[in-house]
Amino acid sequence: MARVAAADVDDGALAGSAFEHLVLDFLAYLELERGLSRNTLQSYRTDLLQFGAFLRGRDLTAETARSVDVSDFLTGLADGDGPPIATATIQRKAACLRSFYRHLRREGVCVDDPAAALSAPRRSNRLPNVLGRAEVQRLLAAPSGTDPIALRDRALLELMYASGLRASETTGLDVADVDLAEGLVKARGKGSKERIVPVGRTAQRAIGDYLAKGRPALVGARVQSRLFLNFRGGPLTRQGLYKIIQRHARSAGLGGRMSPHTLRHTFATHLLAGGCDLRSVQEMLGHADVVTTQVYTHLSNNQLKKAYFAAHPRANSGT
Repeated sequence: MARVAAADVDDGALAGSAFEHLVLDFLAYLELERGLSRNTLQSYRTDLLQFGAFLRGRDLTAETARSVDVSDFLTGLADGDGPPIATATIQRKAACLRSFYRHLRREGVCVDDPAAALSAPRRSNRLPNVLGRAEVQRLLAAPSGTDPIALRDRALLELMYASGLRASETTGLDVADVDLAEGLVKARGKGSKERIVPVGRTAQRAIGDYLAKGRPALVGARVQSRLFLNFRGGPLTRQGLYKIIQRHARSAGLGGRMSPHTLRHTFATHLLAGGCDLRSVQEMLGHADVVTTQVYTHLSNNQLKKAYFAAHPRANSGT
């Protein structure tokens, strides 16, 4: 079975091809008529180029692909030899292919729809990973020193734990989005929806130090509105953010458990464990439905139970 990892996609091999033109037409439709966000469009482009490379390996085109080919593509991702791919990611790729082929049928490119009966792996009910308070302290203390990169990384970690922002929301922040005097940050979430999230004093101080001593050294004489910058003075990317968190997680002895979303999960769980109400956490996370937020009540309850059994003198007594 032909398998193609995301890292193996060769944009150059597909550039200018008939498949690439179909992809660009589809993305234009999504942007202009459905108003999808830039992040979603980029993800769909990556998914479709990966699928195109898979088809090319079988000497197929979008028009000649069959249901079994589309199914094999997703199965290869789930069962491949490379790094494990999250179930949610495979579900997104399946949704992308269904939408892509519906568009091709509307445009008269395809007569049949090989993705019509497509089924993707069901979302796991596994609870997200959450750090304990001591682990958070070790992670936040990992960026040491006063050089510009250390100041940036400390501000990044403090802000993400203090506000629960997504990776894309964090890297998309402009300097003007942070109000240190009021302790607020303006985040742009999914569907370009904006929300205001409080930021605690520790994070305010870390961001203030970065703005005063770190960011000016990184940006130099450039004109740049983004808050968080890479070492060249350009906007920090989500990939760059992930590497920063992984580096400091290893330094803090947390191994490979960490991702930007781990800090978001930890933020929500610790708020609920501290007595914050569910609706407020929902608003701060930017969830459209409170049901999405309720997973954190399970995490919070689990932490309370652990604390109870560790502390109560008769909790583990058999008599």
